Amino acid sequence: MISAHAKDSFDRIFRKAAQTRLPMDSGDLCEIAPLAEAGAGATRDTQVVVLTISSIVFRLLLILHFDEDDHTRRYYLNDADERPFQEVFLEICNLCCGAMNQELLRCFPDLGMSTPYVLNARCLPHLHELKPALLASYSVTLNGDVRLAATVCVCANAPLDFVADTSAIEETSGELELF
Repeated sequence: MISAHAKDSFDRIFRKAAQTRLPMDSGDLCEIAPLAEAGAGATRDTQVVVLTISSIVFRLLLILHFDEDDHTRRYYLNDADERPFQEVFLEICNLCCGAMNQELLRCFPDLGMSTPYVLNARCLPHLHELKPALLASYSVTLNGDVRLAATVCVCANAPLDFVADTSAIEETSGELELF
């Protein structure tokens, strides 16, 4: 139910959002590579942040996998930050999903986005229960030592075909939108 053009568009939208929102500094290296399956490489302590973008014709789950290890904590928390790691990381995840939402709004004017919530990664094998039309997983490495993963899961309610133009220069810095 999802065309090859739409699958490619979702891939490009995710990659652009991840490269612009997951790094803490624009000069940080962000390497993204496909993974064979959701949850590959997850440990029993791996958690996921789940965000949803919904429209009339599809529901997209952006699932960001993380281990709260020393490398990840140091990367996302600076010495002066007194907030808990999860609060900071959820904010970053929300910005990443918001960037995807902004790109998708160019093609779908009827989108809604959820607030992030955290689950254990053991839920990932159950994604097939949603009967997704697209399930794509990625490894994300920041500056060579911070390892995350991501899964984009799209469930379509109708045939879905679009071509996203992700070449546009982003003019905003993640301002909060009020509905």
